[in-house]
Amino acid sequence: MPRLAKRLTLHLGAALLALLATAAAASTLDVVKQRGSLLCGVGQGLPGFSDRDAAGKWSGFDVDFCRAVAAAIFDDPNKVTYIPLNAAERFDALHAGKIDLLSRNSSWTFDREASLGLLFAAVTYHDGQGFMALRKPEITSALELDKASICVQKGTTSELNLADYFRANSMTYTLHAYDTIAEVIKALEGGACDVFSTDQSGLYAERGNLSQPNAAIILPDIISKEPLGPVVRADDVAWFNIVKWVAFALINAEELGIKSSNIDEALASTKPDARRFTGAEGAFGAKLGLDNAWAIRAVKEVGNYSEIFERNIGSGSKLAIPRGLNQLWSAGGILYAPPLR
Repeated sequence: MPRLAKRLTLHLGAALLALLATAAAASTLDVVKQRGSLLCGVGQGLPGFSDRDAAGKWSGFDVDFCRAVAAAIFDDPNKVTYIPLNAAERFDALHAGKIDLLSRNSSWTFDREASLGLLFAAVTYHDGQGFMALRKPEITSALELDKASICVQKGTTSELNLADYFRANSMTYTLHAYDTIAEVIKALEGGACDVFSTDQSGLYAERGNLSQPNAAIILPDIISKEPLGPVVRADDVAWFNIVKWVAFALINAEELGIKSSNIDEALASTKPDARRFTGAEGAFGAKLGLDNAWAIRAVKEVGNYSEIFERNIGSGSKLAIPRGLNQLWSAGGILYAPPLR
């Protein structure tokens, strides 16, 4: 190789190594650790999923996932800064680096991954779009909504799903789209529309915010698949793996019978799958850039999937949403996580 070409090759190689080192130094995990807290994008107020009390304390199913990630990283579920985002701004905020993780009832779709430079880490809630009718007790099916006036939130998949459903069933409707859920509820109660359409979990959550909840009927029809879960940017696969495996750990913990109340029992277990989960063998944490107790920490501080579900939106909550599809695969649902091995 000529001396000049060799010199150029060496310079280019050095520059590439420097670039890779800089990129590695700026990894999301490193940034989060240096900051000392996780920036987590959540909803602006959805009972059971992401809600804030009078004292400013956040709680909910989506909030608890942020807490689980923080526990896995810091051994402290409180090292989270919550950034409330509406549907229209959530993905832009993530892409711009204003948050590290989006945990806000967001549906996993082809276009959002292929076009927005984002990755959905896992499905934490299997949902589907439904309808809530107000002032129309005679309606029992979505097929009776021909010529209905329907309210939705802008920036969601609800608008597209409605168009598909009504077109497929040769029906028409009038759409009213608003920036926030609060505006949707105001329009619904004010008579601008008689039907509200969104993910069925959201219908259960928002019905309690109506002045007359008993006057609202959630129809049984589900018109779409809405796999909801945490989202990250597509430029940091290592961070994507951390978020993904925290979600899987919560599901696997339920399957293994590991919960926040029996951590000591799990730590003393001689079963191979329990020992891998607690970090007693396998060195799986190191492969994520964490220590080996990351998974058991998340469960100790936040609970397994069942605990998180039941206290926020299930039988232990005001919403009392049935687990349905969100039961473990071994209990008749479709909730399934790859094994930790």
